[in-house]
Amino acid sequence: MSIDPPGFELPLRLFLGFRVLIDDLHAELARQGHPHARPMHGFAMQAIGVNGTTAVELGRTLGVSKQAAGKTIETLERLGYVERARDPHDTRRKIVRLTPSGVDMLVCSARIFDELRARWAVVIGEERLRELEADLRKVTPPDVFRLDVPGWFGTS
Repeated sequence: MSIDPPGFELPLRLFLGFRVLIDDLHAELARQGHPHARPMHGFAMQAIGVNGTTAVELGRTLGVSKQAAGKTIETLERLGYVERARDPHDTRRKIVRLTPSGVDMLVCSARIFDELRARWAVVIGEERLRELEADLRKVTPPDVFRLDVPGWFGTS
């Protein structure tokens, strides 16, 4: 006779799986030349994107205050991942853009995530991993790229 685990275990296991992947990602990023990268940086840089953004727009996307977004921008700028520039369409606005180093970190991250997925496939099997991903798609919204996790966690 099988006893179902308590309901609270599901979100904790899902979060733990996320945490393991993110911790492994950052350990590998450090080995590949990005030792100061942090999880919040990845969310922010994804939100900045290839076209750049403003501090206000970044805060809105991340679900944090303009001040928290500004601090994140300052940190990313100090680390060389972003730069500030005048918006060519509206010189009153400052936009934040990724630098080549910022783009490199995102490219490395994508490659590392593929490698981490492959490691999980070795452990649980490719078919089972595909089934897990398909099952998660059934119970989660189709918008995979929500970037407001920092604000949702209340880290503003």
